[in-house]
Formats: sequence, structure tokens, C-alpha cells
Amino acid sequence: MKVLLLFGLVAVALADVTRFEGEKVFRLKPVLNEHVTIIKDLAKSIEVDFWSPDSAELVTIDIDVDIHVPAIYLDMVYTILQQSDMEHEVLIEDLQAAIDAQSDNKPSPRAHSYTKYNSWDKVQSWIASISSSNANLISKQVIGSTYEGRPMTVLKLGKKSSSTKPAIFMDCGIHAREWISPAFCQWFVKEALSTYGSDSQMTSLLNEMDVFVLPIFNIDGYDFTHKSNRMWRKTRSRKSGSSCIGADPNRNFNAGWCTLGASNNPCSDTFCGYSPESEIEVKNVADFIRRNKSVIKAYLTVHSYSQLLLFPYSYTYELAADHSELMKVAEGASAALRSLYGTRYTSGPGATTIYPAAGGSDDWAYDLGVKYSYTFELRDTGRYGFLLPESQIKPTCEETMLAVKYIAAYVQKNLY
Repeated sequence: MKVLLLFGLVAVALADVTRFEGEKVFRLKPVLNEHVTIIKDLAKSIEVDFWSPDSAELVTIDIDVDIHVPAIYLDMVYTILQQSDMEHEVLIEDLQAAIDAQSDNKPSPRAHSYTKYNSWDKVQSWIASISSSNANLISKQVIGSTYEGRPMTVLKLGKKSSSTKPAIFMDCGIHAREWISPAFCQWFVKEALSTYGSDSQMTSLLNEMDVFVLPIFNIDGYDFTHKSNRMWRKTRSRKSGSSCIGADPNRNFNAGWCTLGASNNPCSDTFCGYSPESEIEVKNVADFIRRNKSVIKAYLTVHSYSQLLLFPYSYTYELAADHSELMKVAEGASAALRSLYGTRYTSGPGATTIYPAAGGSDDWAYDLGVKYSYTFELRDTGRYGFLLPESQIKPTCEETMLAVKYIAAYVQKNLY
């Protein structure tokens, strides 16, 4: 009976998994205003999942538009594309096949692995074990719980000191489906601990500064992408009166909140939330950074995909007061990253480099007084998009380490 019951529960759990057989990801290249209108109209009439930019409102001429289209709408989309003469290509022929092909680092170990996309349960036990592995260099602190009650734990890396040290704050996994992002935060912690004492730069950094790492910001969403819907982006909060779930945490910070490049529709993937910091995860992080404002000198947030190194502003086209310095550091970090495998990143302010978006964490941190505020958009440029194969975790993390270490070294030398 117990065995039957168990199978019954497994069946219930599996029944709730969203499948994507026959669904495609297109790259559209609008060059006329008419093309832009067609894409926006398409988004109004059918469910289109925007991969890049984040929503239909952000589509303009001369940018690549990556959209995920359900199988039932493919005929219609092909017809529209042919009639409009818009240049396009298929990036992903079958989305489910691409999802299944992500885990190409076989065989799947039962335990946590730095070259696999680990489930939340594995990350949670990794947090517990890594933070007790080296008490001289690492400690953990719960900064609050998620909407669904999961603990948000910040790892503090740095040589123990009796006096307060300046610090860098880094988070990963604001958007649930960007799996390469949390993989990088885990990799960074491993590298920091394993190279301390042998790598002079890392040793100096951890001797003189602390690095706060939030391995996964949007834990509820991340868990949901592993168990139910791989393409989920937002948090998992609910509000009575709306059947739509979650808000975009990177539109929920109090920085030009809900003005540009964000939606006030709760069903949208870029929903800004019901008020700034309405999402408990955002409030927990903002509270932590506010509490430690006097020591935090840099804020790094890791996303995917596009190979970009962005800095404020995204909520306005105006340049930041520290624009030239932020640009210089970003270009140095991009060059360091490129030196390993030749991966090219583009640097610049969010609004002018990609598109305007209000309510982002980097703009908020910068306006709070954290001068060195950067957003990484990791690999790739669209071939796999959010479904970067596990075989690319190691090279992606190795090259990104060089950029993060470059920024950290610069901040260490230019404390304010």
C-alpha cells in the first residue's frame, strides 16, 4: 500500500510539469516601424513569451527580438512573418528538446555539483555544509524568508576581523529561469575558499574586504522552474483578487518604480508589483543592504543572457554622475573576461545599451550610495538563451570570475 501511495504522489507531482514539445524560439529582426507594430500586435493577440527584450513594450527597430511561441500558434506566426517580409530565424527548433539537452554533463550526480544546475534542495544543503567548512573565512546569515517560507541565506566571505571591513554584495538568481546565474554564485564561493592563500589577489581581497553572496535571490521561482515550469521568471507571491502569480523582482525596487519598461499588469512577466518592495524577497535584500550601507562599496547582480556588463541607469536615459569611471571599470572587466575564451561582452548604462527598465536593483543600490553597481548578463547571445547547456557552466564561470575579480580589485584600491 505504501509503495502504491508513493507512486500516486509521484504521479501527482509529475502531472503538474509544463511541457514544451514543438514550441519554438524565434529571433525577429524588425527594421521598419511596421515590423514593431506587428510584433506588439502579435503579443496582444496570443501568449508570446519574450526572451529578449523582456516585454513587447520594449521592442524597437534594429534590435533582435527573441520570442518563445507555443506550438498551436506556429502556423499563424509563420504566416505573419511571411506577409510582413520581416527577417527572422529559428533559434530553438524544439524547446522541450533544448530543455532536455541542457543537462549534458552526464551522469547526474546525486550530490551537489559545481558543473550542474543544482535544485534548491541541493543548494540549501550546500549552503549549510560550505558555511561550516571553514569558519575562519565564511559565515552565514538568514536575512528573511521568501513568500513561500524558504530561508534567504547570505554567505559572508572574508578573513575574520575585529574591526568592520568594507564589503561587496553579490546576488544571483533574481529571475528564476536564468539558471547559469546561481551556478556562478556557487562557483564564486568555491573559488574564493579554494584559492585563498594561493591566489594573491583573492587572498588580499578576503583579507581586506568581505564579500556578501546571496546564492539565489528568487528561491521560490527557482524551485518552481525545477519542478513545474522551466520558463518561469517572476516570484511566486499571490494576491487575493488576482489569479496571476508573482512579480518581477528586478522591477520591484524603488528606483523610478514602474515608470519605464515595467508593467502594472499582474499577469505580465515584467509586473512591477503592487508597490516598491511589495515582494518580500526584494524587501529582505533592500533591508540588508540599507542596514549595511556604510560598509557596502559595490553591488553586483548576475543575470542571463546577452553577454553584457551594465551599470546605472536603466530607469532614465540620463548618465550617472560616475559614468566615466563606471564605464572604464566595466571595459577593464570585460577585457579581463574576454582574455580567457574570447567571449565578447558589451559594456554601458542599461537604458542606452539595451533598453529602459525601471525598478532594477542596480539603479536602486547606486542611488542609495553604492557607487560601483553592476549587472552582469552572462552567456550566451541567444543560441541557447536561458537553456545554456551544463557543459558551458565551467567556462562561463571561469571567465566571469576574471571580471568579478577585476571589479573587486579596483574597488579595493578605490574605497570611498
